[in-house]
Amino acid sequence: MSKVSIVYWSQTGNTEAMAEAIGQGVKQGNGEASVVDVSHADLEEVKNAQVIVLGCPAMGAEELEDGEMEPFITSLEANLNGKSIALFGSYGWGDGQWMRDWEERMQNAGAILIQEGLICQETPDDETLEACKNLGKIVGAMTR
Repeated sequence: MSKVSIVYWSQTGNTEAMAEAIGQGVKQGNGEASVVDVSHADLEEVKNAQVIVLGCPAMGAEELEDGEMEPFITSLEANLNGKSIALFGSYGWGDGQWMRDWEERMQNAGAILIQEGLICQETPDDETLEACKNLGKIVGAMTR
């Protein structure tokens, strides 16, 4: 069984809560997940993961956080061809354009999106956390 690599950046804890719920879902589905803040992520481990799950909230003018997450994604991008990935994150304003842009970017890099990006406005509620767990179960099943 391969480990699911879940890498996120979170400023307020909302995206972190989503990452943890996805990790719980992987475990509930009898999978193994590594849930790690991008500042502690091992790029080589992520590149070699069978399934990659990436999370980042909308920042600025609906874009990825540019200090840590954007450079990580840029470093990872050339290694995404044929990889199954899922994207998630929270936002406080706008309409989710950052996620649509991110999805397009990942597809242009050759990644295969498991599902549409999972987003929530502000703090994830019980319904969102359940959706995160369900996503985790899906990606966990892909590694068996």
